[in-house]
Amino acid sequence: MPTPYRRVLLKLSGEVFGGGKVGVDPDVIAEKSREIAEIAASGVQVAVVVGGGNFFRGAELQQRGMDRDRADYMGMLGTVMNCLALQDFCEKAGVATRVQTAITMGQVAEPYIPRRAERHLEKGRVVIFGAGSGMPYFSTDTVAAQRALEIGADALLMGKQGVDGVYDCDPKSNPAARKFDELTYDEFLARDLKVADATAVAMARDNDLTMIFFNLEKKGNIARVVAGEPIGTTVHR
Repeated sequence: MPTPYRRVLLKLSGEVFGGGKVGVDPDVIAEKSREIAEIAASGVQVAVVVGGGNFFRGAELQQRGMDRDRADYMGMLGTVMNCLALQDFCEKAGVATRVQTAITMGQVAEPYIPRRAERHLEKGRVVIFGAGSGMPYFSTDTVAAQRALEIGADALLMGKQGVDGVYDCDPKSNPAARKFDELTYDEFLARDLKVADATAVAMARDNDLTMIFFNLEKKGNIARVVAGEPIGTTVHR
């Protein structure tokens, strides 16, 4: 498979793991794991950051009266559950994996060590990052940008649930919403687009990290993005 990328970081939202529902959908995870395994087998080094929105969302729990710090830590633990599910199905698909977490939990995962993650990638293993940043108030979008920069990824692939790119407004509520094929970082931030955390986009801009937003639900889209097909929305300088 021809690809312009040597190493990519794939961001998977928690909603993907639940198929849009609470919990984990094994069929969905198995399908995405097979796609990831095929890409890894082609020689592309793949790292993954997972969200936990299928279990907990710190900001939403805070609105219902919970302390934001504790709510965010609950969300981080939810991401680790997703990591373990993805690891299991990736290995069933034939690719070696390692889970690294920002919160130490030695019985189920390695601690997050960037250089160790790079060595795993060089050996063809898929590295799955969990527990967010290990600190409250940081979104997994921001963590994805930070991890991508630390491991030297060529691009940050932002897989979205049911949305095929970046629009000028919510396409689910406005059928006239206009999709962008390309955006600069500054345009994205100036328009205050909500499809990704602004901190993540600013971090990508400051370090010239290409971001690609695409529909993760459609089978084969991960491979298409990695191969350089112009699907979704590319955000760059």
